[in-house]
Amino acid sequence: MHKLLFVVAFCCCFLSFSQSKHFQISGKIISEEEKIPLEAATVHLETVKDSSLVTYTISNNSGHFILKDETYQKSLNLFVSYVGYQTYKKEILINKSEIDLGTINLAVSSNALDEVLIKTSAPVTIKKDTLEFNVSSFKTKKDATVEDLLKQLPGVEIDDEGKIKVNGKEVNEILVNGKPFFGSDPSITTKNLTKDIIEKIQVVDTKTKSEAFTGEEGDSENKTINLTIKEENNKGVFGRVSAGGGTDKRYEFAGMFNHFDNDQRLSVLVGGNNINSPGFSFGEIEKMFGGGNSWFNSNGSFSINGRQFGGGEGLTTSRLGGANYADSFGKNTELSSDYFYSGSSSENDRKTEREVILADSRYYVNSNSSSLNETDSHSFNTDLEVKIDSTFMINIKPSFAFTKTKTEYTSNDKTLDENLNLTNQSNVGSFVENNLNSFSNAISATKKFGSKGAFLRFNFNNKISKTEGDDYINSLSEVIGSNPETIERKQLANNNNKSNDFSSKVRYRWPIIAKKLFVNFDYEYQYNKDENLKSTFDFDDETNGYTSFNEDQSTNFKYTDIKSAPGAELSYRADKLSTRMGVNYVFRTLKNFDELRPQFNVEREFKALELNTSFNYKFSEKASVYSSYRLTNRPPAIRFLQAFTDISNPLNIIMGNPNLKPTNENRFYINFNAYNWQERTGFYLYASVTSFNNAVVSKSTIDSETLTRTTTYENVNGNNNGYFGLDYSKSVKLDSIRSVRFKLGAWSNLRKNINFNNDVKYASNSLTLTPNLGIDFVIKDVFEFKPRYRIGITNTKYDLDDFEDVKFTSHNLLLRTGFFLPKGLEWRNDVTYTYNPNVSDEFQKSAWFFNSTVSYSILKDKGLISLKVYDLLNQNTNAVRTATQDYIEDAQSTVLRQYFMLSFSWKFNSLGSKGETGGNGPYFID
Repeated sequence: MHKLLFVVAFCCCFLSFSQSKHFQISGKIISEEEKIPLEAATVHLETVKDSSLVTYTISNNSGHFILKDETYQKSLNLFVSYVGYQTYKKEILINKSEIDLGTINLAVSSNALDEVLIKTSAPVTIKKDTLEFNVSSFKTKKDATVEDLLKQLPGVEIDDEGKIKVNGKEVNEILVNGKPFFGSDPSITTKNLTKDIIEKIQVVDTKTKSEAFTGEEGDSENKTINLTIKEENNKGVFGRVSAGGGTDKRYEFAGMFNHFDNDQRLSVLVGGNNINSPGFSFGEIEKMFGGGNSWFNSNGSFSINGRQFGGGEGLTTSRLGGANYADSFGKNTELSSDYFYSGSSSENDRKTEREVILADSRYYVNSNSSSLNETDSHSFNTDLEVKIDSTFMINIKPSFAFTKTKTEYTSNDKTLDENLNLTNQSNVGSFVENNLNSFSNAISATKKFGSKGAFLRFNFNNKISKTEGDDYINSLSEVIGSNPETIERKQLANNNNKSNDFSSKVRYRWPIIAKKLFVNFDYEYQYNKDENLKSTFDFDDETNGYTSFNEDQSTNFKYTDIKSAPGAELSYRADKLSTRMGVNYVFRTLKNFDELRPQFNVEREFKALELNTSFNYKFSEKASVYSSYRLTNRPPAIRFLQAFTDISNPLNIIMGNPNLKPTNENRFYINFNAYNWQERTGFYLYASVTSFNNAVVSKSTIDSETLTRTTTYENVNGNNNGYFGLDYSKSVKLDSIRSVRFKLGAWSNLRKNINFNNDVKYASNSLTLTPNLGIDFVIKDVFEFKPRYRIGITNTKYDLDDFEDVKFTSHNLLLRTGFFLPKGLEWRNDVTYTYNPNVSDEFQKSAWFFNSTVSYSILKDKGLISLKVYDLLNQNTNAVRTATQDYIEDAQSTVLRQYFMLSFSWKFNSLGSKGETGGNGPYFID
């Protein structure tokens, strides 16, 4: 350890005394023939000796550019490239701090000249709405993964959970050669594909296949990354396997195998553990099983494309397996299929203390619960794309799923009045077993007309699901007071629920101005039908079985939701500006038929206007603004409309309200993004405000003596909420390998709720503010230090004098370090400190959470030995405080405690084994 610290100190001193020359190179780029400035031309510098990239930029709208950096080299090669023009090259002597190159003329390219003159590919190329990076221009460590590469790209951010952002916008899909790779989950792709097989990285707005086919605008708030594999590296096998064992019988294992044969791909993964981890390497410290568990969800769960893996609070054992297959059949047919199995076993003990605020008093509810959960899930998904010809495409996406769950649950609840006298209590024990089967299918057919942008699209979606389950429950409820009552139940509830949902949408786009101004005509039809059958049987001592039918706690109803919505939309799209305005008129009918209680049948019809507008303006390649407004009409849920009285919980009786009105939701959203991806500096602002008319809220009446509740629902006006956030980052390059990055952010939520408290109508105003600060200090390949601090402030005010305003604060500090010397060694530490001073004295207010991992590469970097320590100080806790308009709750549940684990990981890769080029050799532009 002393030797390691000495090496780090020596490197820091060496870097401090090393001398480098600062320089600034400027100029203006114009076309040689037309003499007009060229915006977004790529300008970059390379070393003369080995063509290593030094720095780069793009020209602004007047053609000007400035390159700032420092170097130890006496001269550098300057390259200027622009699509359709010959690449300009010149050796620049770095003999002064400011160098003005004046005007640079670019000549129009020709095929003959391209073959002779273009010997390199620009590091960054902008092609309309596509940002393209040339991989060979970015140096990384040996055997780097795609994630290692992405971290070197300007404007790309990857957090410790593997979430990727480009210019402040989240990446929600990664493709390989334009096709999904293992369900498109970014973490699997970035952590298992290696840099040396990738040729280019393209960044575009996320689009559906139909939107890409018609040339429509995609989702401007999300990005898709496409990885282009070198042709010679698109055939072979690669993957990795890993296993580990530790103290307290902790274990983990994972493996992934991939076979590429040009358009044909096959991938298989397996994994499992009992350490609340997904069982595979998502969000760990760049290498498999190298990181602390604190980076995952606290319940040990994660999801891939909406499929949940693991789950449940407390201690979770996870297991998974899956396969993905993709292939092309001819030039016009593509197929991608995957199968996933996921399972988990969870156990959890939970303790809560809740203070309930009434208009004229308060009462308290203390609860202790214990649960055991078993889940097994299977899913099969297929994506088939067929292009009949250049104008007609069909996309079919069927999906099957089967899930089986078993849950054992016990709880003890006690309710006390404001003088802490017991008023009621309950003990519940239950065993629930459910089986869910579902099938869904999405079909899209798109036909293009002419070359001006007209098309006709049909979308059909359906989902059929069936849930069958048995719920055994034993409960004892006691009401204490002048009229004491004891309610004992020993019951079996058979549940049989079916759902059949169908929707279709037709869109015709008519171009007013070719490829710029369009009018869209839409019609949407939706039919949803649910059947809910719950048969409850009381235990009969004479028959010694659950044979006595309980009609009061049974239901047998069918309800339908039928929606018809014609609409129109006007949209405009240009290079910098895009906007649209749409309107729908909704006709909706809700029907409910209760076979047990026909007097509660409901049929309601609703009509409403809906609006949808957006505005997007790009100031430059580095800054843009986006805003939207939506008016949405939402009918009340059928369970709110039913006049049926639910007495399944004798301490809280629920009644529907058939006179409820639909809710009109008005939402305004805006964001501003300004990011200089060359300097890795910029900020992202966003804000949203939503108001509700006729919002549906619960209305509870509480018995003053027994504190039992009767709940129904009402419409109210005046509810609204909003949020805003700021993310700012700035990078400072101290020299060629030392850098500092500052991160400043804040998130806030404002909410106004109109509600009822024991029949008293009141308003609450709540503000939550969470500022945070982070600093990254990095000595490349030697050391990194990344502290983070976050404070959470909550303030709730009421308009009733009997309600006391609520204020509380929480603190979170994260200290993250990494050491990378000597070569092959990686030592990482995560230290988290949490402090919740406002939680009850019954709960742990503060804790230090310390994870540490040491990894060492062997077998020519193909093998990795890791030793990790989880919760080194044995203080892990998850005590939290929650405040709403009518209660404050402190909660704490089971957490994973300290363990030590030794792991081994091995990776293999035969891609490009024949004819591999790699490296930083010359490239030719197409």
